[in-house]
Amino acid sequence: MPLRKRLFDLALTIPLIVIFTPVMLVVALVILIVEGPPVVFFQARPGYHGRIFNIIKFRTMRNAVDRHGRLLPDEERLSRLGQFLRSTSLDELPELIHVLKGEMSLVGPRPLLVQYLERYTPEQARRHDVMPGMTGWAQVNGRNSLTWEDKFRLDVWYVDHWSLLLDVKIMFLTFFKVIRREGITSPGQSTNEEFQGEDTFQK
Repeated sequence: MPLRKRLFDLALTIPLIVIFTPVMLVVALVILIVEGPPVVFFQARPGYHGRIFNIIKFRTMRNAVDRHGRLLPDEERLSRLGQFLRSTSLDELPELIHVLKGEMSLVGPRPLLVQYLERYTPEQARRHDVMPGMTGWAQVNGRNSLTWEDKFRLDVWYVDHWSLLLDVKIMFLTFFKVIRREGITSPGQSTNEEFQGEDTFQK
């Protein structure tokens, strides 16, 4: 990662953590009261060059299971509080810790699931040539309302056209997208459909 991008991240992340710490404490308390523990969850995600790290987010799903002890589908486990946290992106505030640690950037392709790594085409895998971000070019151009094909195309476009000015533009656009709560879910779904590989584009 270019040094100037890392310095840019640190220059913004440190004050953002100071500003949003009270907000995160309130969110954590509300989750604890409404949903109970745990307040956060960790999940393995691929980062820069596919290196795995454990991302931290505020919990938005209940641990509800069926009579066989299997977790219910995501859309059935997503709570009302969780829907609100996702629509306002408050669930992602703990990721500022990863930016501070150098595992993520403020702007970059979103870190997706580990199992997707083997499903990418070589072109799609180029999204890992930069640090994953809390927001990105795909997020300000449709977010979860986009097809997987369009998301990856936008991610790779960002890799090829990165600049600090572009990062600033994406952050401003993200602010307005969050305020308007645009592109939060895929059409007709409460959570994002799993990426199955190239076959997904042919459906």
